[in-house]
Parts: sequence; structure tokens; C-alpha cells
Amino acid sequence: LTDGGLHFDDQGREHKVFNSRDGHGMKMLMESGVTLAIITGRSSEAVTRRMHGLGVRHVYQGQDDKLVAFEDLCQRLDITADEVAYVGDDVVDLPVMRRVGFAVAVADAHALVLEHAHYQTASAGGRGAARDICELILDAQGHLASRWQQYLNVD
Repeated sequence: LTDGGLHFDDQGREHKVFNSRDGHGMKMLMESGVTLAIITGRSSEAVTRRMHGLGVRHVYQGQDDKLVAFEDLCQRLDITADEVAYVGDDVVDLPVMRRVGFAVAVADAHALVLEHAHYQTASAGGRGAARDICELILDAQGHLASRWQQYLNVD
């Protein structure tokens, strides 16, 4: 959801930039019935606020071992790894990516991540990658065209 950059002000506070179109894609996907979750190695109030604003209820921050969080999530949601799409950008994502049914790498992911992905987004992380995958899933479910019609059928 970000470009991977770490931005700090003079007081040491971290700032993150999120793409609003990524956020809208996530909202459309959730409205179609897909449950979203975030697993990140860092902890950030910006992530907490953004995910709360989008309505993402499953947020795992400060995860040195993302596989542990992933297994907890699957247990909580009573789903198998095969039922999960996971988007990654760096080697720390590989343990989860190698377990899921649909592993996605963002366009600017590490070469090893790209090698182990089932699909690569056209856009880079933080620059539309989340929107790319949201639309791909909506289209695969047969929901994308009807979503577009909602915006075109305005009186």
C-alpha cells in the first residue's frame, strides 16, 4: 500500500503516503464480500488510521514473522491458505506467498518475489498496485462491470 519509503520529520515521527485510488479499490472489493487484512513488519499510527478509515478490521502490525500472523488470520477466519490472495513486495513476504492460493507481486517487487508470484501487478507499490489486484479479483468474480455501471448510471 506504500512505495516502501520511510519518511520521518525532524521530531522522528514517521509519515506514510497512501494512494486514494488503492483505497477506493479496497472499499469496492470489501463491498463485494471479500475480507481484507494487512500484515506489515512495521508499526505505524498512519497504518492504523488508514485501515480504520477504510474499514479493514484485520490489521497485524510489527510482524517480524508474517507467517505467524497469516496462520492466526486463517484460523480466525476459518479459511485455508489456498483460499487466500496475498500481495507482497519483498523477501519477507515469501514465506506467506509460497503458502497461498494466489501470490501477487507488485511491479517493483524484489526479483525473488517476482519469481515466486503467480501474478504481477502493472503498477508499483503505493502507486496503484492495490487497485490493480482489487480490480482483477472483482473482474474474476464477475463484479467489476456492474461496479463501473454504478458510476455510469448517474442521472
